[in-house]
Amino acid sequence: MVTPTKRRAEDVIRGIESLSQERFLPIVGPAKGKLLEEVVQKQRPRLVLEVGTLVGYSAILIARHLPPDGKLITLEINPDLARRARDNIRRAGLDQRITVIEGDALLTIPTIRGPFQTLFLDAAKEQYLKYLRLVESKLEKGGVAVADNAGVFASAMADYLEYVRESGRFRSRYHDFGFDGMEVSVKLG
Repeated sequence: MVTPTKRRAEDVIRGIESLSQERFLPIVGPAKGKLLEEVVQKQRPRLVLEVGTLVGYSAILIARHLPPDGKLITLEINPDLARRARDNIRRAGLDQRITVIEGDALLTIPTIRGPFQTLFLDAAKEQYLKYLRLVESKLEKGGVAVADNAGVFASAMADYLEYVRESGRFRSRYHDFGFDGMEVSVKLG
């Protein structure tokens, strides 16, 4: 059964997708968004941390699949984008489940309490490893880190990809979408 909140969230998602077609907005989009939704549905996280909100597209995708007690904290450095994200999240009926925090993630992550079951990275690609290192002790064993743009920006996030693939701390897999990819990494310890 489609609830009014799910219908509202779907309408906002479709609106953002249309806007993204008109004016380029670097949202996750439907193809990669489906993988993100599958991770959340399988993981059933109580607390998700998203780094990089933009206009709230992926936050809405994630939050609509959280369990009843699930929450999402999303970080956005740009105040205008944070405001737009809050508006979209409110229109989607998910403002009770999603908290938007403005500020530099490198400064805000240390102030946020976990534990997290899921981490989604979609911000400054060259900072992914720094973000992960700040969250890693707060990410539960079996927790999942999803990194967007692991194809297009692989060179900018090479240190991150090497870490999740070679450190022995994660079991990691690249998902290729042809035009780009996502790295999905499960914390082992």
